[in-house]
Amino acid sequence: MANRLEGKSVVIIGGTGGIGASAVRACIREGACVVAVGLNSESADALCAELSPKLRIIIADATAPETAPEAICLCQKTFGRVHGLYHVAGGSGRRFGDGPLHELTDAGWSQTLNLNLTSVFLSNRAIIRYYLDLGIDGAVLNCGSILGSSPSPHFFATHAYATAKSALIGLTTAAAAHYAPYNIRFNLLAPGLIATPMSQRAQDNKAIQSFIHSKQPLDGGRIGLPTDLDNAVLWLLSDESLFVTGQVIAIDGGWSVSEGQITKSPQ
Repeated sequence: MANRLEGKSVVIIGGTGGIGASAVRACIREGACVVAVGLNSESADALCAELSPKLRIIIADATAPETAPEAICLCQKTFGRVHGLYHVAGGSGRRFGDGPLHELTDAGWSQTLNLNLTSVFLSNRAIIRYYLDLGIDGAVLNCGSILGSSPSPHFFATHAYATAKSALIGLTTAAAAHYAPYNIRFNLLAPGLIATPMSQRAQDNKAIQSFIHSKQPLDGGRIGLPTDLDNAVLWLLSDESLFVTGQVIAIDGGWSVSEGQITKSPQ
């Protein structure tokens, strides 16, 4: 059986750690060439050593307007074409002042939206311009969060983050509708709580872990792993999903259909 992404080249924005690095490994394992963008130079060096020569990495900030065009240009020059773009880059805005609406600071609002929404706008605009300029088809996959549609007020009351992830649903579905006649597909993954550096606060909190046990009840009630997203990424970037666009796929261990039980106050 042929590899699912054999002969394809993809750009992964936010590809040097966590969910993105897992996707880089999965795509290359299935035959793709990848240009990954990230800020973590140490993990980037490790990825390059592991996956070269099918990988190129750019150390850059996803919120900078020039980053995505640079990555797309590198992929085109190195591998001949860009078949797909996966935007994973984003993160918690707690350090900026994100929180419940009455506590949310101006900086928390603007910087969290910049990191989680504007960065996606920049990469999606860059790739759609590339596709339209060349008159070719392609796949665009964004990574949101289950918090964009299924809130958790007790443990995850970061309202700017939820706003950004909810807005990604609108951006993705509107773009999917507009560009479907060009055979350019837009889809969105909405993960639950995943074990990444961004979620370390939650991983270290016993009360949150107890909550997750019932809120994400699949597979023993565990926190998700970056690899839990990989097969969906491969499917949505491959020709297997040529008739799929405008979809929001929750990979959340049952979060969105489970009530969850709060057994303790957060520590």
